[in-house]
Amino acid sequence: MHNILILGSGGREHTLAWKICQSDLCNNLYVGPGNGGTSSVADNVDLDLSDFRQIAEFCQEKSISYIIVGPEQPLVDGIVDYFQKHHPSIKVFGPDKQSAQLEGSKDFANQFMAKYNIPTAGSKTFDGTTLEEGLEYIKNSKAPYVLKADGLAAGKGVLIIEDQEEALQALKEMLGGKFGEASSKVVIEEFLDGIEFSMFVLTNGKEYVILPEAKDYKRIGEGDKGLNTGGMGAVSPVPFLDKVLLEKVKKQVIEPTIAGFAEEKMNYTGFVFIGLIKVEDEPFVIEYNCRMGDPETEVVIPRLETDLMKLIVAAFDQNLSTKQVKFTDQSACTVMMVSGGYPEKYEKGKTISLPEELDGSIIFQAGTKMKDDKLVTNGGRVAAITSFHQDFKQAVSKSLRLAEKVQFDKKYYRTDIGFDL
Repeated sequence: MHNILILGSGGREHTLAWKICQSDLCNNLYVGPGNGGTSSVADNVDLDLSDFRQIAEFCQEKSISYIIVGPEQPLVDGIVDYFQKHHPSIKVFGPDKQSAQLEGSKDFANQFMAKYNIPTAGSKTFDGTTLEEGLEYIKNSKAPYVLKADGLAAGKGVLIIEDQEEALQALKEMLGGKFGEASSKVVIEEFLDGIEFSMFVLTNGKEYVILPEAKDYKRIGEGDKGLNTGGMGAVSPVPFLDKVLLEKVKKQVIEPTIAGFAEEKMNYTGFVFIGLIKVEDEPFVIEYNCRMGDPETEVVIPRLETDLMKLIVAAFDQNLSTKQVKFTDQSACTVMMVSGGYPEKYEKGKTISLPEELDGSIIFQAGTKMKDDKLVTNGGRVAAITSFHQDFKQAVSKSLRLAEKVQFDKKYYRTDIGFDL
């Protein structure tokens, strides 16, 4: 039995807490800082994710043996390195600072993929000193133009532009500081035309297990139109991911990725999120993330029948390859309810009323908090409603019926999750 701390405050962390509190290995479970939903399955702790010393003091006080890091920023900032140096007995599930560059730097990821022959878009990286070359590169390329901020830009650092003049202007703005430090380098990539999906791997840098796949929906508007968001919903499994395509993903992407970790001696015990695109019948990598996605976690983890904590412990104990991973054959769909105005300006502090009868669905809270015994909104993405059915369209319908019953001022959600499947 272990005392476990999950770091983060979103729907992903509520889902991880919901799953881990069911484990035989879980004694006391804490989430820092957590949200209005995590407090129903764990103890919320007011922790600052950038203050590693404060987190360490809490861990010593509560005899924490495992930390599971939800979001990317603490990993990119080196939380794993900090604990390995100062508190090596506390195991932090996530890659170290150098390995987290796989998400923290698009340029690092592209060089890694080139070295290990992992299929991805052709690309070139430019910075302030090579702006003129970058402009020439755009002029000699075909539309649409894909410009990516090299660093973390909260999911907003990727621009896909049809017009050449606009693309030239965008490159100048990005290298001029549009996304701050994140766009001090910009990666220009060839545009890949296809349908996207995501794979999730749990690894210790040598062994790995594959978790259920998912497809998420990033745009605010129906039909995938409008501004990019953190994600408006997700579906798992993905109907077009057949045995042939899955085998290609394993052989061409997952195996060389983990082999690359081993070859580079990367200190990587954690989740790998692989964003892929199917072009005709071939998989290409769009991006790596060094943690679980949100809202994909809300469909992937509920489909997992295996004890997640046992897999995490096995990863640290170097016997992950002995573990069988089972998931339900039912489809899971999640619909994200957001504040009016999101992803631009929105108001917080709206009272939320949740339905009593969930009929087998689960509501994972994200931007919520308790205020004077009332549940109120505390972010752009408020709650994810996950439902199950043999047919994913029926799962979507179940979530939508519940979404109607969740009440808060100016609520919004997409009714077309899974529309392109």
